[in-house]
Amino acid sequence: MARCGVVSTFLITLIFFSSAPAINASECRELSATGNSEYPPYLWYEKGNNNQLQGAIAFIIAEIGARLDLTISLKHVGAWSRAQEKVKSGRIDMIAGAFYTTPRSQWMNYVHPPFLSTNSVVWQHREKSFNYREKQDLVGKLGVTVIHNSFGQEFDDFSSKQLNIEYVPSLKQAFGMLSLKRVDYVLYEKNPGIFYASQMGVSDNIMPLSPPVSSEGLYLTLSHKSKCNTPALRNALAKVIREMVDDGYMDKALKLGFELRQR
Repeated sequence: MARCGVVSTFLITLIFFSSAPAINASECRELSATGNSEYPPYLWYEKGNNNQLQGAIAFIIAEIGARLDLTISLKHVGAWSRAQEKVKSGRIDMIAGAFYTTPRSQWMNYVHPPFLSTNSVVWQHREKSFNYREKQDLVGKLGVTVIHNSFGQEFDDFSSKQLNIEYVPSLKQAFGMLSLKRVDYVLYEKNPGIFYASQMGVSDNIMPLSPPVSSEGLYLTLSHKSKCNTPALRNALAKVIREMVDDGYMDKALKLGFELRQR
């Protein structure tokens, strides 16, 4: 009976540890990450900050690294389109905060669940407004958004077929065009847009509308070409993200991002 008890204890212990995701010592302990640097309060870049990105997602990445004993370097590498190209080529391991789209899934793995969510909205000039209640109201109007920006697969499919949208390198340029009434609307996320409109001094001229065109989750992703992209790492990241969602850390990080940006 004693022998059976020892064997049972051993098997239970083996099952417990084999079910928990683990990162082998031989795997990557240092990873590079980037994201959208015009994305407050989630993520942004300030000149003279040694190319470090800051914001809610920066707090989240630091906490993930601490919990998994990983070093994750989160850096500004340029515009959002350039950041995606860096990850697509494997020169950067991860994107810290991306919507899911089918084309993007062809070159990177999404770690589930999403760690935050955000609403994308229509921005109008107060003196050049038009009736907006649903996405069909945008048909026939001239819009603008940032290159390689996504608003979820469903809206992206609709916009590619039905809408007339120009693409520019930065949100600053998009809001500038709207402020000068050169376009009818801008498509961009609500919270980052509010911060940038305030920073540019155009909050009195432009406004976000309801309802949002989409509400999407923000995911951590790993490049297919990253040598660090392994099942063990993806499982470990998924587990720690679920834990951080459940214990309230993600909401705490978002609050910290708002507070930091408002200083």
